[in-house]
Amino acid sequence: MPKMLKTLNKEQKGITGLETAIILIAFVIVASVLSYVVISSGLFSSQKAKAAVNAGLEQTGATLELKGNVIAAMAEGVVSTIYITVGLVPGGTAVDLTDTTLDADGNTANLVTISYTDTYQQIPNLDWTVAFLNSNNGDNLLDPGELAQITIDLAKVNDAAADGETVGAYTSFSIQVAPPDGSVLPIDRTIPAKVSDLINLR
Repeated sequence: MPKMLKTLNKEQKGITGLETAIILIAFVIVASVLSYVVISSGLFSSQKAKAAVNAGLEQTGATLELKGNVIAAMAEGVVSTIYITVGLVPGGTAVDLTDTTLDADGNTANLVTISYTDTYQQIPNLDWTVAFLNSNNGDNLLDPGELAQITIDLAKVNDAAADGETVGAYTSFSIQVAPPDGSVLPIDRTIPAKVSDLINLR
């Protein structure tokens, strides 16, 4: 019996302390690499989420809102001009209201786009001008606390319209004021049956 145990012991191979240490070090290295990858992925994801939130806040921060009524001016039974007054929402950031007036070179630097839509047509970019009503620091930026009246020219709309499709009594239309950043300001109105030179569309 002792002779058999000796034979078995000779055939068995033990694991030395050095081999055990190498295996443990390998496990530690693999675990470290995996931990680094997981942490890096988490940090990257949180940075992307933070950037997305900040971009959303910047966009909503520059939103315009309507201040007062919408006025339509008519000429020979056709709406020629729309007047709107806009300001910033509370806490909003400044909006560049450089209008579509052409400079000496025939160019315009406006950033806010005003479009028109009704049952018959869609005009993506109307001509408009701006006048600041209260305090203004001399630039074209609409700052917090400032009010600006925008005069929208509907000549493009009426020139492109066929007979009976001009902007007149019973016409329902939508005007969208789109700043470069922030939400679009939609203005949906209907011209009443009884018209006059100036119509308050509320």
